[in-house]
Amino acid sequence: MKDTALSATHEALGAKMVPFAGYNMPVQYEGVNIEHETVRKAVGVFDVSHMGEFLIEGPNALSLIQKVSSNDASKLEIGNAQYSCLPNDDNGVVDDLIIYKLKEETYLLVVNASNIEKDWNWITSKNDIGAEMRNLSEDYSLLAIQGPKAVEAMQSVTSHDLSAIKFYNFIVGDFAGIENVIISATGYTGSGGFEIYCKNTEVKQVWDKVFEAGADFGIKPIGLAARDTLRLEMGYCLYGNDIDDTTSPIEAGLSWVCKFNKEFTNSEALKAEKERKPERKLVAFKLDERGIPRHGYIIVDAEGQTIGEVTSGTMSPSLNIGIGMGYVSKSFATIDSKIFIQVRKKAIPATVVKPPFYKG
Repeated sequence: MKDTALSATHEALGAKMVPFAGYNMPVQYEGVNIEHETVRKAVGVFDVSHMGEFLIEGPNALSLIQKVSSNDASKLEIGNAQYSCLPNDDNGVVDDLIIYKLKEETYLLVVNASNIEKDWNWITSKNDIGAEMRNLSEDYSLLAIQGPKAVEAMQSVTSHDLSAIKFYNFIVGDFAGIENVIISATGYTGSGGFEIYCKNTEVKQVWDKVFEAGADFGIKPIGLAARDTLRLEMGYCLYGNDIDDTTSPIEAGLSWVCKFNKEFTNSEALKAEKERKPERKLVAFKLDERGIPRHGYIIVDAEGQTIGEVTSGTMSPSLNIGIGMGYVSKSFATIDSKIFIQVRKKAIPATVVKPPFYKG
């Protein structure tokens, strides 16, 4: 089990630590609902240093990224970030990721912690054009400072105007006394804020100064459990739950990151699937009665026939209703469709809705 550079800090704060993607990670401190509300109303800090970072450089860097990723990275300018996915050869998804254009011919790929080795091997297997690749995952830390007060609370620790960083943009500059820090706005919570990429040797200083600066703004450390409820309220996919090696990006609702103006891994098959419409689709739903949907619960129709399965579900802390996502047959995938979630022996009625659940 690996530690992040801040594992001892979390333990000293009384965090409940759990194994996650091979790392010893804080799942909660005070409790999921309290931490969730902190991010929705004030500012909270997640240690997500378990995420992976790959540097792709050289004159063939863009060509490799275009080959393995579904979105069109040629549209990126320096300071832009882009959400994308790595399709496999079998209509599934190797991973979803964020691509940062740091400089001309220099890109940073941020991948999910559980997929670092898999992604590295996959991209390497496609790199027959000599792009330079470096795996920085073991050397860098990542903090997500999230919430409506994040910008105001953190402005004192940088010379840059944090409010000027637009969504899916970033700068490289000073932060908490450290130079050459990546400050990006690619939040996974729906409540604003930004992310800090720095070296493992620097992150404790950053953490301490962040909490010092945020003291008057109600800042708190936040665990991975609240991160999951926050992202689910936004309808954001989680790899391993809502997308994986067996789910196509088209049926997962990610056709918007599949740009068929270029060739990429399995692009012809995915384009054909988009044109003929997939047989099942990932939908968001809310329960019409009291209950909590969970990953793996069966979805049925009014006659009790199985039509799908829940991929993510929870009791929404913001809305106080059961919400979830799951794959259903395409005839049940339209907004306002009535479906039923099999919770133990009871089929609880639910309604297909358009995400996000949380409107802010």
